[in-house]
Amino acid sequence: MTNPTAAMLVIGDEILSGRTRDANMYHLAGQLTEAGITLAEVRIVADDRDAIIAAVQALSEAHDMVFTSGGIGPTHDDITADCMAVAFGQSIDVRDDARAILQAHYDKSGTELNEARLRMARIPADATLIENPVSSAPGFTIGNVHVMAGVPSVFTAMVASVLPTLTGGAPVISKTLTVHRGEGDIAGPLGELAQAYPSLSMGSYPFMRDGSYGANIVVRGQDEGLLDEAMAKLTAAFA
Repeated sequence: MTNPTAAMLVIGDEILSGRTRDANMYHLAGQLTEAGITLAEVRIVADDRDAIIAAVQALSEAHDMVFTSGGIGPTHDDITADCMAVAFGQSIDVRDDARAILQAHYDKSGTELNEARLRMARIPADATLIENPVSSAPGFTIGNVHVMAGVPSVFTAMVASVLPTLTGGAPVISKTLTVHRGEGDIAGPLGELAQAYPSLSMGSYPFMRDGSYGANIVVRGQDEGLLDEAMAKLTAAFA
C-alpha cells in the first residue's frame, strides 16, 4: 500500500539566518508518520514573494498535500496569505468569518482589533479556515495546501485541527537495532538484507562512544510481521 505524500514549506528569513531554530518540521513529521502520510520533502524559503509562490506551486503539484509554517502574522513581512492567493489565482481581503473570530478574541481581552491585527483576517476568497485554539488568528486551507502559523505552539494546535480531516494510509512502524561495529563491517550484510526486503526501508546511523564505533540500524515499514522477520535476521547477522 502506498501512503499519500506530503511536503512542508517553511517560510521565514529568521529560519535561514539561524536566528530561530525550526521545531515545526520535527513535530509534523512525527504526526504524519502516525497518520500514515509520508513527509517526502521539506523546503525553506525566505520572506520573498516570488520564492514563496514558486515553491508552493511546485510542492502542491508534486504531492498530495502541503503544510506551510510562518508568515501569517500582523506585520508587514507576513506575506504568506497574499502569496497563497496569487499562487492559486484567488482574490484576498479581510473576510467576515475570520474577522468575527478575531473580534471575539480581542473583545474578551479588552484589546483593540487595530489595522495591524486585522491583517490576520485577510484570507483568500475560497479558502477554508483552520481553527487556532491558542491565539485565535486562523490558518487556512487553499487547494491541497494547509497554511499555518510559525509559532510552534500555534502550529502544533493547527496540525491537531487539520489531521482528523485528512485521509492517510497504514502507519509506518520503526524498529532499531544497535550494533557495536563500524559501518564498514555492517555495510555488506545490511545491503543484502535491504535487497531481500524491498518493501522495508533500512538505514544505518553511525556513532562513536567511548572511543568505539557503532551504528543504530533503523528498519521502517507497514507490515509488522515482515519487520519482525527482518529484525530477527539482522540480530542474527550481527550477534
